[in-house]
Amino acid sequence: MRKPVYSAGNEWKVECRHTLLAVFSAAVLFAFPTAAQEKPARDMPAQTPASHEQVEKLLSRWQEHFKDTAGLRDRRAAFRDFMASLPEPTRVQIRHVDADGVDAELIWPARLHHPIGRRAILFIHGGGFYGGSIRTHHLIAGSLAKAASSDVLLIDYRLAPEYGYPAQVNDALTAYRYLLDNGYSNGNIILVGDGAGGNLALEAVLRQMRSRQPLPAAVVALSPITDLSASGASVTANAANDPVLDKDALEALRKAYLGNNSATDPDISPLYANLTGFPPLLLQVGSGELLLDDTLRLADKAHKAGVDVTAEVWPGMPHQWQLFPSVLDDADRAGQKIAEFAIAHFADPPAP
Repeated sequence: MRKPVYSAGNEWKVECRHTLLAVFSAAVLFAFPTAAQEKPARDMPAQTPASHEQVEKLLSRWQEHFKDTAGLRDRRAAFRDFMASLPEPTRVQIRHVDADGVDAELIWPARLHHPIGRRAILFIHGGGFYGGSIRTHHLIAGSLAKAASSDVLLIDYRLAPEYGYPAQVNDALTAYRYLLDNGYSNGNIILVGDGAGGNLALEAVLRQMRSRQPLPAAVVALSPITDLSASGASVTANAANDPVLDKDALEALRKAYLGNNSATDPDISPLYANLTGFPPLLLQVGSGELLLDDTLRLADKAHKAGVDVTAEVWPGMPHQWQLFPSVLDDADRAGQKIAEFAIAHFADPPAP
């Protein structure tokens, strides 16, 4: 069984992060001496000046777009409008799908030899449980379809505050079971989710485990929300570093999603769940994110439960940077790593 890999760059390209990186790197080696001794940590490359410039330009646009938002519905609209300014994916085919009551699109590479219906990535979009849609995640879904030579089922689950827990998890699980019922074997399905979508991907699989139903080949969680109690140290330590997800927004989405449910319920926060028997897991997170500890603590717990887990900490990357292939070089690189992970775990991988 592979040991988890904790990756960190050698320098920060964002102001005031030099000390945090050193502390983080030392903490990782202290917490996982065996993994470090048996298999050296695979450091992510330091952020390049070109990457830093790309991120700064994107974040400047982002902050301008969100500066007058007040409340979740305003942020939902701002996210939708911001992502609508991006190009549509190219060289893919798209078909609307009713996934047993869950609105979805099936996206696959526009290549005649591509066998639709063999491999699938179920993509569960992020947006804090209250935002995001098929449209906001078109670009990353299309990019993954091409890179992994896979069909991608991109779903529109019900959103807060109109719908709270467990509507979102129910829709994610319904979509996974729809794939199983429509010819995809569980060994050829990978679940991918970012932010809140990462939470839903993890929780859908945990439900499958508890019901002793077929599990997907692997799971990819990108900056997942794993602890709705927001107890991670990075929620405070990185409050000034994360320009995409701030503490106020995190608190608002928590209230909208949780309702009267406990934030530490393992059915809501996967950090508190029993992860024994969980499928192979890839985690990606930016170095300065509020959700850094949500990712690292989940990786720690998964490792201790015997899960085949890989965690990557990307220097200088903001929350949800993977959504911007062709805009950010590091989004292209992160997407390629996700695709390689998926291909490595498909029971029936695509021909080279």
